[in-house]
Amino acid sequence: MKGDAKMKKIGLLVMAYGTPYQKEDIIPYYTAIRHGHRPSDQQIADLTRRYEAIGGSSPLAKLTKEQADALENRLNAIQSDFRFKAYLGLKYIHPFIEDAVLAMRDQGIEEAVSLALAPHYSRFSVQSYIDRAQSKAQEIGNINITSIKSWFEETGFIDFWSRAIRTTFASIPEKEHDTTVVLFTAHSLPEKILKNGDPYPEQIRETAEKLASESGIAHFAQAWQSAGKTGEPWLGPDVLDQIRILHQNEGYRHFIFCPIGFVAEHLEVLYDNDQECRKLVESLGAIYHRPPMPDTDPVFIDALASAVLRACAVKPADSQA
Repeated sequence: MKGDAKMKKIGLLVMAYGTPYQKEDIIPYYTAIRHGHRPSDQQIADLTRRYEAIGGSSPLAKLTKEQADALENRLNAIQSDFRFKAYLGLKYIHPFIEDAVLAMRDQGIEEAVSLALAPHYSRFSVQSYIDRAQSKAQEIGNINITSIKSWFEETGFIDFWSRAIRTTFASIPEKEHDTTVVLFTAHSLPEKILKNGDPYPEQIRETAEKLASESGIAHFAQAWQSAGKTGEPWLGPDVLDQIRILHQNEGYRHFIFCPIGFVAEHLEVLYDNDQECRKLVESLGAIYHRPPMPDTDPVFIDALASAVLRACAVKPADSQA
């Protein structure tokens, strides 16, 4: 491997949604999400209740930092052209995306790659991360950022979920496989994205079909979850409605939940899936299953590394892979 002094330093801007670090962060965090409009007292009480139901706070902040660190380490282990340094940039809480871009520039980084911890692209979501990073880079100058739009097609991403599905399926008695369904979910977005041909719904559908094929499962369906309460229509069917429909029409006894639009254990998985969905499934006399999330699984981290190296047009060194 080349000496660090001879290797070009590349900034690795890992962007994510963020989460409240503590109870006191809930109000400012959700005020930021609502573009400066403070949630009502009732909404704040509901949000607080949800966090308390999963232990008081989300593990997402810790996991996101661990993912960024693991990605930096893996990238520096599998190639010798660049020395990557990760910077965390969050959308709705510190350190903000703009803070990370400024930190990179101030530390002498002239070239960077940005990647959002969201596999699928939407102009409504991932593009907003990209726009903020690029806008700040243009404002301060002397730094160029190559932005990755999506990485849902990466082999490691498909391999992680395929393995997780097969492992979970194997835990179910073979005689009950015909009454088992895999439910692929992703965060809902406002229906208005469909008017401009946003690729997000199609990318989710492609992922679900690819995973079903790779896993060799016979029964699967897709649903949307965690829709915002904005008063406008959001993509459906909602996951709770889909559970009822699948149970009523097909009589499924086992539901395997795969939240493929998310990459870590957090509120939408630990509460929306593990509590709300589980409660409904069990009320119907069926059994709830949910594989572990990607978090820092090496196969998943390799998927992210592959996307970054592709953006840099670098191939991993065979001797270090």
